[in-house]
Amino acid sequence: MAVKFDALNQVYNHYLTQYAPKSNTPLDTHKKSDLRSIYNSIVKMNKESPLYIIDSSEATKAYAVGLKEAARQFRNSVIATRSSINSGDVLEQKKAYSTHPELATARYIGSESGAAPQTPTFRLEVAALASGQIHAGKTLPSDEKIALAPGNYSFDVSIKDLSYEFQFQIGEDDTNLDVQSRLQRLISNASIGLDAEVVSDGNGNSALKLSSASSGLIPGRETLFEISEENTSKGKGIVDYLSLGETTTYPSNALFEINGIERTASSNVFTVEKTYEVTLHAPGKEPGMTTEIGLKNDFDSLSENVHSLADSYNTFLGNAASYDGGHAKSTQLLHEIGYITKHYASDLAAVGLTFQENGSLLVDNDKLQEAAGQDGSKQAFAPIKDFANSMLRKSSDISLNPMQYVNKTIVAYKNPGKNFPAPYITSAYSGLLFNNYC
Repeated sequence: MAVKFDALNQVYNHYLTQYAPKSNTPLDTHKKSDLRSIYNSIVKMNKESPLYIIDSSEATKAYAVGLKEAARQFRNSVIATRSSINSGDVLEQKKAYSTHPELATARYIGSESGAAPQTPTFRLEVAALASGQIHAGKTLPSDEKIALAPGNYSFDVSIKDLSYEFQFQIGEDDTNLDVQSRLQRLISNASIGLDAEVVSDGNGNSALKLSSASSGLIPGRETLFEISEENTSKGKGIVDYLSLGETTTYPSNALFEINGIERTASSNVFTVEKTYEVTLHAPGKEPGMTTEIGLKNDFDSLSENVHSLADSYNTFLGNAASYDGGHAKSTQLLHEIGYITKHYASDLAAVGLTFQENGSLLVDNDKLQEAAGQDGSKQAFAPIKDFANSMLRKSSDISLNPMQYVNKTIVAYKNPGKNFPAPYITSAYSGLLFNNYC
């Protein structure tokens, strides 16, 4: 059977332009051993899983995808408060502060158990931020029919030493805004280090603005990316029509001083002595304006970590509860979360964390500080760490198999103890994304 590559290309472009991916973090990267563990968990989970038919409605698809994404974000936000998922202590992380966060903020990235940093505090003066490259694009009447013939078009984007070709179609009745919006989704969702935005002037006109995701100068180059259509495979004309190839803002490095010593950086996020991760936000409003960066005292660090844990839990609970009523199985998920919180409720209340009637977690700073000042405070805060670990395990289970909370009809149960591994059953989740095209 011949493969229709044009059809597959249209499906892929439709997927890119219609489904915006969520932002990733370093916690979304994994080692081979992590992926092997996930695979083994899937095999073990599906070995005894019954055969079932899934409700294939659009609402069910959105529910499964949304639930998996919410679980992933919750897991990452909890892990982010710890130095390590295995050995880190959510209560003992060192926390950095900035006296003028409007200028710059800082995060401690040094050793949790090591000695104090060589530079416990320093003064930072911000002269200029690092900037990226911008192509502003031509402003055109939004509702006016595009002045290009219908057909297939393409253009090339070169970033550093890599080149990408973007293909798209222009319809008979497409307006300028239709094409600008289509290209905006296509470019931004491709995740190649280029952001696109449709900018309106408020008078019925719009332009497609392209910006580099990175900033700073590359040695020997004036630009971070280039757009052309000289060697593209489809129709030409869109680059000139929208003025996509013209650089309106060139990239530049950040300029700042640390304790009076001038420095530069290609990004607005950099490290200082492998101890602080500093993020620049704005130059000082007055010459010589500085911010002090250092480490918070123990209780401030403790309080911030506990609030971060509570906030991430409340956000996850709200996401799970938002599906209540529309999907019968969503009630099961809320009950399972409730069983976990009930187990830790009394111990958490003793250190200032209480569950409200709606299930959300509230932190009492006064009671938390009182518990922190008592002897044996590390043992007193053990329930917080145990609760965090339980929620991490639960969110990992949900992320691994969100289909357990989807409405489905059981077709047959397997013969217990006499089954072969079945690692492909979870393809039902992946199939939700593609079954409309098969």
